[in-house]
Amino acid sequence: MRVLVLHSHPVEESFGKALYHETTAALRRAGHEVDACDLYAEGFDPVLSCHDRMVYHDYPENTALVRPYVERLKQAEGLVLVTPIWNFGFPAILKGYFDRVWLPGVSFDLVDGKVQSKLRHIRKLGAVLTYGATPFRAFVAGNPPKKIVKRVLRAQIDPRRPVHFLAHYDMNNCTAETRGKFVEKVRHTMERF
Repeated sequence: MRVLVLHSHPVEESFGKALYHETTAALRRAGHEVDACDLYAEGFDPVLSCHDRMVYHDYPENTALVRPYVERLKQAEGLVLVTPIWNFGFPAILKGYFDRVWLPGVSFDLVDGKVQSKLRHIRKLGAVLTYGATPFRAFVAGNPPKKIVKRVLRAQIDPRRPVHFLAHYDMNNCTAETRGKFVEKVRHTMERF
């Protein structure tokens, strides 16, 4: 299976980057073809310009500036996000990726005002997230990233499919032991993805 792994952490020495490397390695060991997309390393521009917004609904013109990313998404059979959660949301670069790449004609069509998914070719969805917040604080805040992964993205791909959702909470108070256990969980899950 061809798996697109989207990563959004700017610091090479970060735990998030280590999780990205572990995720891609485990998927490869499992025999998957991995398209490792490190948005920061690739210099992805997350800004939706005035022009981008004006042609947003005009497929294929809307894909002109992000065509390589559109092609990668179209070729994916699996999708895994590996990202930190900042202020109860995705980093701006990942949010910008969704704004600029998941376009009408690419990830969905509007038919009589209703959304019809164009991502049914993606058969598996996973997320490896790190939060500064505790599980309780994330719950009280409504945990928007979890809802986006388990509800919004899942619905766009295939609402009948399970989601592999892995989260290391309370990174502000993590230890080598908690990080080690989480890496093992990621390894185990991705080798069976």
